[in-house]
Amino acid sequence: MTKTILYPGTFDPITYGHIDLIKKALKIGDKIIVAISENGKKNYLFEPDERVTLVKNSLFKDLKMNPKKIKVISFNSLTTELCKKNNANIILRGLRAVSDFEYEFQLAGMNRKLNHNIETMFLMSDVENQIISSKFVKEIIELRGNVNKFTSKSVIKALKEKYA
Repeated sequence: MTKTILYPGTFDPITYGHIDLIKKALKIGDKIIVAISENGKKNYLFEPDERVTLVKNSLFKDLKMNPKKIKVISFNSLTTELCKKNNANIILRGLRAVSDFEYEFQLAGMNRKLNHNIETMFLMSDVENQIISSKFVKEIIELRGNVNKFTSKSVIKALKEKYA
């Protein structure tokens, strides 16, 4: 049986923290679906189609990861429905700090109530990537700082174009 892991998030933009989790998940599952939220309630820097392109460019062009093992999509449904549609039985969530845990714990509980066949798996990125957040990357680039240690070349180029 193929183990498919769904990794939902905003990825606005994708960072090395996200990529670290994808690499770790590939050691556990056979296939990873990076699912980019189209949630209209948030204020995004990049549109959903731009985020899909950025994730694909980061993973496949910049980092030469295997596109046969990773699928990148956007979605605007319940995560549990997306899991069902894609035959994924594991949801991947990242934890950076203790402050993330309470929200993620509640979210995992709600997802479990919605579909008891889906498990949530929490992973932490390596220490050097734990402090990275999309929010900080955007703030640093907006203030003309260097984000080379935090995200891929494709993302840096797109960020510079947004803040030019």
